[in-house]
Amino acid sequence: MKLIYQIKDKPKFLQIILFALQQVLAIMAATIAVPAIINQATGSELTASAALFGAGVGSIIYLLCTKSSSPVFLGSSFAFIGSMLSAFGGAASMTVGYIGLIIGAVMAGLVYVIIAIVVKYAGVKWINKLMPPVIIGPTVAIIGLSLSGNAVGDLMSSSVQGGSSYVALICGLVTLFVTMLTSTYGKKTFRMIPFIIGILAGYAVASIFALIGNATGNAALTVINYKAFENCGVFAVPGFTFIKGGQEGLSGINASYLLTLFAAYAPVAFVVFAEHLADHKNLSSIIGTDLLEEPGLTRTLLGDGVGSMFGAFFGGCPNTTYGESIACVAITRNASSVSIWGAALMCIIFSFLSPLMAFLESIPSCVMGGVCVALYGFIAVSGFKMFQQVDLNKNRNLFVASVVFITGVGGMVVSFGKVEIRTVACALILGIVTNLMLSGEKEEN
Repeated sequence: MKLIYQIKDKPKFLQIILFALQQVLAIMAATIAVPAIINQATGSELTASAALFGAGVGSIIYLLCTKSSSPVFLGSSFAFIGSMLSAFGGAASMTVGYIGLIIGAVMAGLVYVIIAIVVKYAGVKWINKLMPPVIIGPTVAIIGLSLSGNAVGDLMSSSVQGGSSYVALICGLVTLFVTMLTSTYGKKTFRMIPFIIGILAGYAVASIFALIGNATGNAALTVINYKAFENCGVFAVPGFTFIKGGQEGLSGINASYLLTLFAAYAPVAFVVFAEHLADHKNLSSIIGTDLLEEPGLTRTLLGDGVGSMFGAFFGGCPNTTYGESIACVAITRNASSVSIWGAALMCIIFSFLSPLMAFLESIPSCVMGGVCVALYGFIAVSGFKMFQQVDLNKNRNLFVASVVFITGVGGMVVSFGKVEIRTVACALILGIVTNLMLSGEKEEN
């Protein structure tokens, strides 16, 4: 892909601000969704602002570890939701939980560190042999396709009870169409920030519908919720996890609880390692640099692992590289790592500014759904591009791709106790097994 800005390029200051904001908007919905899910299930009080702060800190650590050579943002990992629930559910009398989130993330991070050390001495050639394009391509495609249901669901979802799904669909489609038109026909600067323009357009349309609905008493027209602006003030310190954990104390922690955390977090880290590889293979194909070689898989793993530890320390959520961020790089053709630095700093600053957090939280689900249709679609298409040169006339390649696609699109999930192997990891593991089983296929004369 022909990039407008290479990894080490430095756009103008105003451009950096816009590019950084676009990255924030791309990753924001998923990043703050994880603490919301945990709160709903456990009654805990994780905050969106703390999760955003943790994502910013985690991304900075990742950039430092990778020498700013890998332009991707880290956000809250959905893979660890079950693990996070165990941190609260496994606590005796619920006397601990927040501190458990930190301990569990450290356990998962140490798994990354151990793998990074192994890779440092064993190299990465074995990984390329184990996961050739016929496996990685379909797996990357599955990352996007497996999220398609979420995008479509959000596209037709109102953020207000009683809001019409048809009005939500209009707002979502406006967002999508404006994003596409801006990216395709806009002037150079506008082509670099299509998501910002698309989101603002969708937000404006949703606000117009809300005004009409309030004036006419028609609740169905209201799909945007401004509740976050009520008594939001100007400045607020996020509810950091380490503070809540400090208030709990360590009295509820015992050997049984630590074993529960280890069983919940450590195995998931191995699963997320597979997604880490797929994400970096995808990003490598976009920027034209093999990130497994430079800055090296050891550095990316260290960045991801240590970033996860600090992400949970502040926001409760272990972090992971985001496909949405990678898709944003692909669509805008902006691989400048300065943009990721800007996004990380912006998340940290935003987390303290209540009006900005209120605005981000008030963006309707349907508007973010419109953006995600494009983002997730680009992830899927990137995967297709990665294996377009693969010879599918060979049975081995045909079966490998088929297994990955069907198990991935079918949403295969396997659970062993509290450990859940999610769709992408299932598809990747089965693809590897299939490829190894059929490695003895003979060439036809």
